[in-house]
Amino acid sequence: MKGPSGVLAVASTIVAIAAAAAQEPVYKNSIGMELVLINPGTMQVGVFQPECPSPDASRSGRGRSADPRTVWTEPDYVKCMELAKQDSSAGFTVTIAQPYYIGKYEVTQAQWTHVMGTNPSIFQGAKVRDDPDNHPVDHVRWEDAQAFVQKLNALENTQAYRLPTEFEWEYAARAGGPGQTGWTEIRELAWEQDVNKGTTHAVGTKKPNAWGLYDMLGNVWEWVQDYYNDKLFADPVPPATGKEHVLKGGSFLSDVKNTIYATHGAGPGSGFDVGFRIVRDTRSRVD
Repeated sequence: MKGPSGVLAVASTIVAIAAAAAQEPVYKNSIGMELVLINPGTMQVGVFQPECPSPDASRSGRGRSADPRTVWTEPDYVKCMELAKQDSSAGFTVTIAQPYYIGKYEVTQAQWTHVMGTNPSIFQGAKVRDDPDNHPVDHVRWEDAQAFVQKLNALENTQAYRLPTEFEWEYAARAGGPGQTGWTEIRELAWEQDVNKGTTHAVGTKKPNAWGLYDMLGNVWEWVQDYYNDKLFADPVPPATGKEHVLKGGSFLSDVKNTIYATHGAGPGSGFDVGFRIVRDTRSRVD
């Protein structure tokens, strides 16, 4: 899995339009999948403001680099500040211009089986303690997710379903908040490494975000449509081609430090902790 490996100093904030209240209505399709309407809005992506501990903080054990083996001198601090200024970024504004529906939950094993006829998931049977039908489908490649979308479209005689773009995913996940949130809130929202119990979990068993979406963090990594750009953050315009696609949200194996909305990772990762959720365009067409 590519992407950030430690705490990201991200202070991404919503700058306009997005309201923090749950967005409605909820659309329910022919196989019982629930999708929440997401209205247009704007957010700031890729904000990066590294911090440096002062020499006093280093000596006293305060600050992010308070390592007992390291004492920061004044020259160390000055150099750090130079590098921090050099690497810092104000990010860029992303505007979501059109409304869309996004899955209230990750695609479940039952939904996958209904559409595809088989179940690729590793976490079923004796590997889970409850009904695997309610767990997210896992062990899914990007191409597999595309095949599911194609078959679901055929089932409903539409071209409305697709994977979200990275920005659609992050905008919905943040629900009017920043790209990084506190550890206490993350643990309320996400099945992640500290509480994973070695397996996926039934969808919707953690707290939803402010817009009524579940498991946007943790449980399984989620595929999006975009190619990966081999960078810490997304570009304002995603690459048109690439070797890998972007994964968002972290999984039950992810450390709480990286289980944040801003994490910009790349698949295929480990494979077995990867799933997805879908988008439905508000203006669907019938072939």
